[in-house]
Amino acid sequence: MSKIGLFYGSSGGNTEDVATALKSELEKQGAEVELHDIATDDYTMMKDFDRLILATSTWNEGDLQDDWHSVYDDLADMDFNGKTVAFVGLGDQDNYGDHFANGMGLLSKPFMSNGARIVGRWPTEGYEFEASEAVDGDQFVGLALDVDNQLELNDERMQRWSEQVTREFGLK
Repeated sequence: MSKIGLFYGSSGGNTEDVATALKSELEKQGAEVELHDIATDDYTMMKDFDRLILATSTWNEGDLQDDWHSVYDDLADMDFNGKTVAFVGLGDQDNYGDHFANGMGLLSKPFMSNGARIVGRWPTEGYEFEASEAVDGDQFVGLALDVDNQLELNDERMQRWSEQVTREFGLK
């Protein structure tokens, strides 16, 4: 299936807003996107998509968002061979800089371990944080956004990342 499945978990609404905005940006790039809230939609529908974007926030002291946390063990048992996956993570680098966007890093682990091809890596330049589970080398495993402290940068970042990810998905 050439359609992208964009799955998100959102406790306070910010990740849902970002997912909706990303859907719009990706559609401007010519992609067909199906949006799914992990709290209400069956997460096993991921198997129906060859291309996935997974969005999460980070909660408490670097934890995965609750909706993703509730299915995490099941994700660890799924086979993601043949899937191309990109990640989006929200965090607060000023107040939680010692685990900025950790949720994205945690969420990526079962996909990396179970055969997914990961795309959409994003540079750490322009962010100020001490540590993050979402960093691999000198890049985030996906698009990191800070709606609390860098809201003015998010639209441009989402636009650039959408262009990048549609190329990496082979849609352009």
